[in-house]
Amino acid sequence: MSGSVAGLPATNPIEAPGTSEAAWCGWLPTLRTCPVLNTETWASAVIVAAHPDDEVLGAGGLISLLASAGIRLRLIAVTDGEASHPGPGDPAALARRRAQERTEALLALGAADAEVLRLGLPDSGLTGREHDIASSLRNLLTGFDVCLAPWEDDVHADHEAVGRAARQAGRPTFFYPVWMWHWARPADERVPWRQAFQVPLPPGVVQRKRAAIRCFGSQLEPRADGAGPVLSAAFVSHFTRNCELVFPVTRQ
Repeated sequence: MSGSVAGLPATNPIEAPGTSEAAWCGWLPTLRTCPVLNTETWASAVIVAAHPDDEVLGAGGLISLLASAGIRLRLIAVTDGEASHPGPGDPAALARRRAQERTEALLALGAADAEVLRLGLPDSGLTGREHDIASSLRNLLTGFDVCLAPWEDDVHADHEAVGRAARQAGRPTFFYPVWMWHWARPADERVPWRQAFQVPLPPGVVQRKRAAIRCFGSQLEPRADGAGPVLSAAFVSHFTRNCELVFPVTRQ
């Protein structure tokens, strides 16, 4: 895991203590001033995820809203997330489990009809592969109105590579942040708040998203090597709000 946002400390900001959800809650009224994302003209959308669960954490509510509106959805899974549990174990078995967790999460979101395409690239090995990913995305985005992808400045190497690839693919794209909610701070100058769009989530959608997040047991349970879960309760709390945020791609 590495990042490229200027001004971040040399130590890994993902592993460092993050910003609490209480701190973000105090700033949410400011986020409510962002314009609401207009999806009325969308007939189809591609959601790109570096790992299973990225798309649910960052844009699960939006996916649920699009599915309920009858919009055609394609989900492109760049990796199967097989490297989330270092040490002894069967990466192939973990990949199968994470794929099944995604299937269950999409069902919880009401998006079980979404087409899922798995590229099978190596988890934690996407740095330097963005041109290959972009080449695949150009073909897989053909005929779709819009792309949703991890933010290219999310300070996770895989997220950033996939975000840059989505930009290169050349379709209208919106980035969803994931790890930003951990390392950034309210009013953080490293985040393009003025470009952001909010996605308000009705109570029913919030409940569906929370149920979808709970499907990722492999990431929420303590790991066998004695380490804590990949996704701590404090981190997950950033994604159970009644709104999401996306950034439009503004440069090619």
